[in-house]
Amino acid sequence: MKTIKFIPSVNFHLWEPCNMRCKFCFATFQDVKQTILPKGHLPEQEAIKLVEKLAQAGFEKITFAGGEPLLCKWLPNLIKTAKKLGMTTMVVTNGSKLSNTFLNENKPYLDWIAISIDSLEEKSNIIIGRAITGKRPITKTNYYELIDKVHQNGYGLKINTVVNKVNYRDDLSNLIYYAKPKRWKVLQVLPIVGQNDTNINDFKISEAEYHHFLNTHSGVKSIVPESNDEIKGSYVMVDPAGRFFDNAQGTHNYSRPILEVGVNEALKMIDYDLDKFLERGAIYNWGTYMVN
Repeated sequence: MKTIKFIPSVNFHLWEPCNMRCKFCFATFQDVKQTILPKGHLPEQEAIKLVEKLAQAGFEKITFAGGEPLLCKWLPNLIKTAKKLGMTTMVVTNGSKLSNTFLNENKPYLDWIAISIDSLEEKSNIIIGRAITGKRPITKTNYYELIDKVHQNGYGLKINTVVNKVNYRDDLSNLIYYAKPKRWKVLQVLPIVGQNDTNINDFKISEAEYHHFLNTHSGVKSIVPESNDEIKGSYVMVDPAGRFFDNAQGTHNYSRPILEVGVNEALKMIDYDLDKFLERGAIYNWGTYMVN
């Protein structure tokens, strides 16, 4: 067993643009888009340098998120950089751009693919905004096909579901039993000031409604529940402008740019809780080591 002294994984939200319009999204970065982040991302070489800094600082796993990270043309270069520096690599995607070409070309460097699936009901996904331009959802058949492609290419599969007012009565058991994800992360929809204020009241759920969803899927072994309290302050995250940020107080708190002040100094500017990270089961056999 390895002693964990700091959170060893980091989520790099490298790309603000997204081709879907999820109304509850808690990583829109609209609070900084018009000022510090007009393009919605760092230039390629700065993004690569940032990944190098994170690896050198001791982070062992990096998750590339967005927005929709597969819209970034140089995402494969970031994945390759991270893997060559010894990091376990993951991409979180809505699945709309998950092509055979991407899956085949990134096999040597990408370990995990996490697909965001909130519902298999097209009407529900349109209400949620989990649809291309908010209008064209991925079909149930297409989700199953995506799962097949991920398995066929040998990736570790994770599924992320945000439980909200629209889908908390859904039963995704058949999908999960078919997909056999190594982890199914089930997150309670999270209100974040400056990110999803406009629409969040239509999607917030009570603890009872969240537990209704969990109880529906109580037989699923791979389920990893994350309530609002478990989410807040338990992630180390980097925004598209290359700054650490946290959500511990229900809004985004940003550090100075990592490439300006360094990883260690920037980390001092955010609020995260190692115990909460460990308590939510965030250490697992992700390909580097196992902690039970």
